[in-house]
Amino acid sequence: MMAAATAGARGKRVLLLDHADEPGKKILISGGGRCNFTNIGATPDRFLSANPHFARSALGRYTPADFVALVEKHGIAYHEKTLGQLFCDGSARQIVALLVDECDAAHVETRLGHRISAVDHDGGGFRVATDHGDFTASALILATGGPAIPKLGATGFAYDVARKFGLKIVEPRPGLVPLTFSTDLLDLCRGLSGVAVDAVTSIGKTVFKEALLFTHRGLSGPAILQISSYWHGGAVTLDLAPGVDVGAWLRDRRRTRPRAEGATLLGELLPSRLASALSTRLGLGGTLANLNDRALDAAAAGVSAFSVVPTGTEGFAKAEVTTGGIDTAGLSSKTMGASAVPGLYAIGEAVDVTGWLGGYNFQWAWASGVAAGNAV
Repeated sequence: MMAAATAGARGKRVLLLDHADEPGKKILISGGGRCNFTNIGATPDRFLSANPHFARSALGRYTPADFVALVEKHGIAYHEKTLGQLFCDGSARQIVALLVDECDAAHVETRLGHRISAVDHDGGGFRVATDHGDFTASALILATGGPAIPKLGATGFAYDVARKFGLKIVEPRPGLVPLTFSTDLLDLCRGLSGVAVDAVTSIGKTVFKEALLFTHRGLSGPAILQISSYWHGGAVTLDLAPGVDVGAWLRDRRRTRPRAEGATLLGELLPSRLASALSTRLGLGGTLANLNDRALDAAAAGVSAFSVVPTGTEGFAKAEVTTGGIDTAGLSSKTMGASAVPGLYAIGEAVDVTGWLGGYNFQWAWASGVAAGNAV
């Protein structure tokens, strides 16, 4: 819709085809129904891609401030939640209505409930075959996203079209997705299901500090969703008491409260259920007076550097986005156009550009849509 409205405002004749029965279904479920429509910190370094510089051009030319101005133009009240995340005060439907209104003002023709069966190119233009007939155009923009959230009709359609025209695909993977585990760690997560704690998750130098949630399937919450996009197997490190030197803290408590139970003391740093479970796991079941420095430091490491090895993720069904997608090597960062296929463009989640949790992926959708809409 962003690309269509932009192109239409330039006087282009635009047809928007959507297989869904209403526009903006992914928008409607975002942000708990209030739509986290952008992030004021949406800088290029907060996006993943095989080419980390690709998103810079579009993001630099259409910024969060530009979309905020559009939100204000339509009289939509909004607020900043945390970490630069901007949400509607009301409903995500306000953002869908904004986009529909922009398309209407630009005389965009929208056809809903049109299932596409084939896309062809004869050298002079594109033909799109649907269950409501064929349509032709001199330019085609792929804005169909990736396979994340299939219950909304999400598929890898854009990749199929891209491959047909010779574009390469970076392997699509679930992004911003809960992590799953097996054996005793799964038992720990199930026993703590529903417990949340502020934590730091890290893989190498990639670090996120947000809430972590234990579930009956594994680990979730913003801190886990963020790090999941960077996980390709191996360990994830959890700091369950960020900002605290737990070893020094335990030694101080041993000196001042030697008869205190480890679980009781950990309960001052962590939710009580988590403190109880970890105290047993880390050998803090008795009083601190009976533990030497080595034992306390080992226990502290289990809190501040808890290494977990996921067995997988909850997949595209639970992923908020898709990482990977149409290889940016075949696209212009300025226009989003395919270098080898004049008139073909790809934008948004269909492309190998994935943002952090918190409005970044919407900002990429707006920015890449404007780039393509200004180029067709």
